[in-house]
Amino acid sequence: MTDKLAIVFGGSRGIGAACVEALAADGFDVALTYTSTAPALPASGHTVRAYAADITKAADVAAVFAGVEQDFGRRPTCVVANAGINVPPAPVADFDPVNFQRLVEVNITGAFNVLRGAAKAVVDGGTIVAVTTSLVRFAAPGLGPYSATKAAVECLVRSMSKELAGRKIRVNSVAPGPVDTDLFRAGKDDAALQRSAAMSPLGRVGDPKEVANAVVFLATDRSSWVDGQILQTNGGMV
Repeated sequence: MTDKLAIVFGGSRGIGAACVEALAADGFDVALTYTSTAPALPASGHTVRAYAADITKAADVAAVFAGVEQDFGRRPTCVVANAGINVPPAPVADFDPVNFQRLVEVNITGAFNVLRGAAKAVVDGGTIVAVTTSLVRFAAPGLGPYSATKAAVECLVRSMSKELAGRKIRVNSVAPGPVDTDLFRAGKDDAALQRSAAMSPLGRVGDPKEVANAVVFLATDRSSWVDGQILQTNGGMV
């Protein structure tokens, strides 16, 4: 039986699902959250459980932490804050206020709920990893509101790294560039996909597993001297 236990908020598809598989392969028991449809759980030599949660509701997030501790019999050694949304891009002048409010509710309020809960639940010496975006630094037209919500998460990460240092909890972020997921491909034609690939000098978009590998690095003692950092997994997109 392993003592390593990770909770991946937003672990049912895309980058989150890749994180679940990579953490389990690295020896973690894993709990993951989903919003509506329970996902198929990966085959693993370790326990993987799924929990329904709306991260915009603090009570849902608290219930996940309580349920995981009850079901696994221990507190998490790692929490990955991956759950988030995007909306159709538009210049700030034309951005739909309803869409902006949705971004704020999920990407800021939801992330705050998860990170706040993680700060209380993670064991001393554990890790917290938030997934943000390289677009915080690589400004792109039409994506300012989305990027702004992820910038807020990075501010929380940096502050928490200092707040939790006394308990030897390390808090970091992984900030991907374009990654080939179903959500990324939605609404994009071939030309748009090629433009995304051209953002990296390597000439391609990332694979979810490449981001997950970075998350596992930050989740484990292999990154024991890394704290309060934003690790950009973006193929050189600067």
